Amino acid sequence: MEAFLSFFEHMPAWQKVVWISLVLGLFWILEGYYALIKFKYNKWKHARTNIALLGLVMLINLAFGILTAGVFMWINNSPVGLLKLFELPVWIELILAIMVLDLIAQYFVHYLLHKVKWMWRLHLVHHSDTHVDATTGTRHHPIDFIIRESFALIAVIIMGMPVAFYLFYRILSIFFTYFTHANIRLPKKIDKILSYVIVTPNMHKFHHHYQLPWTDTNYGNMLSIWDRIFGTFVYDRTEKIRYGIDIVDDKTSDNLSYQLGIPFNRSIKTKN
Repeated sequence: MEAFLSFFEHMPAWQKVVWISLVLGLFWILEGYYALIKFKYNKWKHARTNIALLGLVMLINLAFGILTAGVFMWINNSPVGLLKLFELPVWIELILAIMVLDLIAQYFVHYLLHKVKWMWRLHLVHHSDTHVDATTGTRHHPIDFIIRESFALIAVIIMGMPVAFYLFYRILSIFFTYFTHANIRLPKKIDKILSYVIVTPNMHKFHHHYQLPWTDTNYGNMLSIWDRIFGTFVYDRTEKIRYGIDIVDDKTSDNLSYQLGIPFNRSIKTKN
């Protein structure tokens, strides 16, 4: 187990970039053969906008890495954190750490992004995509990303987890981000069975419906248990889904400059 965790702790940046590229590429290819929805769109033009946003996020992530490193140095030299209160097997500590990260850095912050007005304006960029596919997983306003990463560090501090746990979570999160957004068709029975434990492609697609109440459901990233526990889980027929968001013009979906300006565009009237 120590060797396994050590691999993620010492994983160089280029391997992380390769992992992102491989996972995104895998689901990009699968979409061509097992599409949930047969989109009539320019796949490459659509991807350019989302990949450009990914590039901005990755640049911010480099700078954010300095703060992250400082947090872990502080944790290593202090008694802070729930994991330091008990002696547990490493694999149990890892599972607990991932669950708390998924709850705080994914479900909870995602809930806030929908419920707090200024945060929702940032998150509109993600929901304005009218052709949800694997690249949509990369589609976040840079400030939206900073908020998410800040909550991840809060979870790290609460648990007092080692950096290897956090990095393993990041690798898992990348997979689920592209898996759940990918325009792929799993057998309905398999998708529904899996949705009792993890977030599945069909399950997450309801979250990308263009209007309430589905927009405010299925906030989870990896584990579906949080949506079930807090009453935000929904599962229906995917044929009913229409992508986009009802307060942003669909025609602006692939306009990068417009998307970056959405949070500051007062002509867009938000729900709260």
